[in-house]
Amino acid sequence: MPTRGGELSSSRFLVPVKQALRVLPDRAYIQLYYLAKFGRFCNLRSPSTYNEKLQWLKLHYRVAADAVLVDKLAAKRVVGDKIGSEHIIPTLRVYDSAEDIDFTELPEAFVLKCTHDSEGVVIVDGTQTFDPEAIRAKLRRALSRNFYPIGREPHYRNLRPRVIAEPYLEDDTSRQLFDYKFFCFDSEVKALFIASDRTSGEVKFDYFDAEFTPLDLRQNYPRSAVPPSKPRRFEEMKQIAGVLAQGHPHVRVDLYEVNGRVYFGELTFFHFSGFAPFKPPEWDRIWGEWLKLPIATDTRKPGRLPRVHGEG
Repeated sequence: MPTRGGELSSSRFLVPVKQALRVLPDRAYIQLYYLAKFGRFCNLRSPSTYNEKLQWLKLHYRVAADAVLVDKLAAKRVVGDKIGSEHIIPTLRVYDSAEDIDFTELPEAFVLKCTHDSEGVVIVDGTQTFDPEAIRAKLRRALSRNFYPIGREPHYRNLRPRVIAEPYLEDDTSRQLFDYKFFCFDSEVKALFIASDRTSGEVKFDYFDAEFTPLDLRQNYPRSAVPPSKPRRFEEMKQIAGVLAQGHPHVRVDLYEVNGRVYFGELTFFHFSGFAPFKPPEWDRIWGEWLKLPIATDTRKPGRLPRVHGEG
């Protein structure tokens, strides 16, 4: 039964739910998992909230070129051509399997990440010893997973899984790597959040508007006791995010600021796969107003596409 606030109890419950629903077609999976998260079915015929519109986009807006942009290796070339190679974190090595990783060829501090998902990341900051076999085991599991069935994000369906090695980056002042995630709607930055304390195991998310005014908003993680300071290159970061968002009705552009330089992180077309409730929930409606849905491109069922709110 739904708990207070609409969301079914815990992630412990949701894991077996996702596993049981994997065999279902996209629309049925989305509806049942949305029910588990929000306590109601998703309005796909006339979506109005942000999370509902993300689900509609999964089903009815397919742009083949976008798949390249969610591949963490392939995206570097495309993004570098748009904003300059100086904003791209160098790739040290590329591996087809976890067994291929030779730790002797990597620097003292490094990052390993899978190119096809959002969870296969290993950070070695050079301050302590690490277990090569434990790292290989984690990446082996990540490489074996297809990220598509989990959230039904179409871009992930046929990505080639690989591991890339990058240098470990850390700002000299904060002694950590803040992750700045800009939400762009029709190429305009409307909001962002900052992910911090990632290596501590107690991740914090702090949301702001486009002028860096803190927002009373939470999703999945708590806010910091003291909000992070405005980055020195904030206006440059907003400009870069706007450039990378061009041609997309909505995309989240992830950037870093390290010692006064801005680096590209990744592009995300479906924030939390559209399954993260907003607290308070009115933000789901506000963000839904920002997201103007495009004309459907998936026409496998002509005449049966849902009517979008506002259309005649």
